Amino acid sequence: MFRIRRIYDDALPVNRAAISQVQEILRIQFPLVSEKEVRLLPDKLRNPMKHGFRAVLLVAEDGRGRVKGFALLYHEPILRFCYLDYISSTRKLTGHGIGGALYERIRQEAASLGTIGLFFECLPDDPRLCGDPEICRQNRARLKFYERYGAYPIVGTKYETPVQPGDDNPPYLIYDASGYGKPLRKRHIRQIVRAILERKYHDICPVSYIDMVVNSFQDDPVRMREPRYIRILMPLPVKAEITDDRKILLIISDVHENHYIHERGYVEAPVRIGAILKGIESSGLFKQQRAGHFSEFHIRAVHHPGFVEYLRRVCRHIESGQSVYPYVFPLRNQTRPPVDLPIRAGYYCMDTFTPIHKDAFRVAKRAVDCALTGARALLEGYQIAYALVRPPGHHAEKAAFGGFCYFNSNAVAANYLSAHGRVAILDIDYHHGNGQEDIFYERADVLTVSIHGNPKFAFPYFTGFRDSRGLGYGDKFNVNFPLPEIVDGQVYRITLEKALRSVRRYKPAFLIIALGLDTSQGDPTGSWSLKTSDFEKNGKMIGDMKLPVLVVQEGGYNTRKLGANARAFFTGLWKGIYGFT
Repeated sequence: MFRIRRIYDDALPVNRAAISQVQEILRIQFPLVSEKEVRLLPDKLRNPMKHGFRAVLLVAEDGRGRVKGFALLYHEPILRFCYLDYISSTRKLTGHGIGGALYERIRQEAASLGTIGLFFECLPDDPRLCGDPEICRQNRARLKFYERYGAYPIVGTKYETPVQPGDDNPPYLIYDASGYGKPLRKRHIRQIVRAILERKYHDICPVSYIDMVVNSFQDDPVRMREPRYIRILMPLPVKAEITDDRKILLIISDVHENHYIHERGYVEAPVRIGAILKGIESSGLFKQQRAGHFSEFHIRAVHHPGFVEYLRRVCRHIESGQSVYPYVFPLRNQTRPPVDLPIRAGYYCMDTFTPIHKDAFRVAKRAVDCALTGARALLEGYQIAYALVRPPGHHAEKAAFGGFCYFNSNAVAANYLSAHGRVAILDIDYHHGNGQEDIFYERADVLTVSIHGNPKFAFPYFTGFRDSRGLGYGDKFNVNFPLPEIVDGQVYRITLEKALRSVRRYKPAFLIIALGLDTSQGDPTGSWSLKTSDFEKNGKMIGDMKLPVLVVQEGGYNTRKLGANARAFFTGLWKGIYGFT
C-alpha cells in the first residue's frame, strides 16, 4: 500500500527525507540528468518563479515514508498549463501500478489548478526517428499507456526536429486535455511551446531553433494524432474528488460527551460538536482519523505538575453526577493550599463557573491527545489538521483552570511542535487566550497572538492588554489586539491583517489556530456581529499564508450558526492553503 502526497517545500524533516529519495531515483532512472539539476530540486520548490515555473512535487510513499515513485510537474499560472517533467517509480517497482496512480493524480492536479491541460514529452514510436528496435518498443508501450487517458502527440509541427541534425530519438510533444473540453488554439499553443523551450531548454536550444519550432504550429485548432493503440472514443475522465492528501485531517474527541454539566445555562455542551459536524460533514473537505494516545509528559511540559496531579486526584474522589465549583480563592496566601481537595479548587481556578467532576481529567486529557494527533500529522506532511474537541483549553494557564478550560490543548501542541521549528499561535476566539500567554510569556520559540474583546468588558478581564508583550526571552513575542464591544466583519479583518503581519514577521514553521466561533453574531458569550461570509474571508486570509496549520476548537456557543460558520471558515482556509479562489 502507498499514499500519494504533494510536497510543498523542504521545511519539515519528513519532506527533506522524501526529496532526498526522489533525487536518488532521478540519478538512477534518469542518468543523463545533470547532478546540478538534481540538486536544484529543493530550490525549485522554495523559489518557484526563479526557475520559470511553479514546481509541484508528488510522491508515492509507503507507511514508513519510503518513496516508491514520484512525479515532478510544472505549473504556469499565466498561460494556464502544466508541464510534466518527470514521472517514475523505483527500478524494482516498475509495473506495480504506481506510475498509473501518479499519472491519475497529476491529471487531477492539472484540472484543479484550472489549466487547459497537461503537456509533456514522450520519445517516438516511429522507426524513422528511433533507430533502436528495443527502445522503439518501450516508446510504443508508453504512448499506448497515455492513449488510455486521451493523451496524444501533437502533429503537423516541427517539435520533434532534433536540435542537432542526425540526433536519434527526438521527443513528441504530448497533450492531455484532462477534461478541459475546448479546442487548443494556435496562438495559445505557440505561447506554451515558447515557454517550455525557453525556460526548460534555454541552455541547449538556440533562439533560431526555438523560433523555427514555435512558427511551425500552423493548425488552428491544433491537430492531435489519431489513436493508434487503443480504439476508444472517450478517454478516461479526470476524477473530480478532493484527493486524500489535500483533505483536512479531522480528529474528534471520542469521550467529549462524558463532559456534560446538566445545569441550566451551562453553554459548553456536547451539542456543540454535533452542530459543527453537521455543518462540515457534507463539504467533502475532511478525512477523519482516530486520536492517538500520548504520554502525560506533554501536558506536564506546559502545566505545573502539582496542578496536573491535583486535577487527577480530585476527579478521582468526586462521585458520579456531582460537580465541585470553586468558591474560596487565595487572595492573601497562595503558599499553603487547603488540605481538603474540593476546597482547594479555588487555589487552581480563576472563576466560579468552571466545575470539576469525575470525568473532567479524562476528557481534558483526551482533548490534548486530539491536538497532539493533529500536530503529529503536520510533521507527517499534512497541511491542515482540525482537532474538534471539548472542553476548550485556551484559558488554562500553567497552574490554573477556568473559562470552561482544564488543559491548554493548543499550547501542548505548540510545545510539541516547537522541537521541530518556530510555532505561532493565533487565537481568534472572542475571549483573550490568557492560557498560552501565561505559558509562553518568557519564551521566544512560540509566538502568541490574540484578537479578543477588550478586558474592560470581556472575560477573563485581567489579561489581554495591548502592552502585555512578553518578558525576558519572550519580549515582543506576545501580541494582543483588544477590540471594542461592537465589531463587524470589516473591522475585524483590518485587525486580522495586522495579526497576520506579526505572524509573517516571525516566520514560523507551523501555525496553530485557536478557533473560537463565538465572534459570531448572536453568540451568547460575545458582542460582535461576524456573519457566515466573514468566517470564510477570515479563513482565506489565514490560508493565504501557506503554512501548515493545526486548528484547535475553542469557544462558540450559538448552536444554530456553529455548523455554517465552521464550514465557511474551513472552506476559506482550504482555498487559501491550496491556492483556490
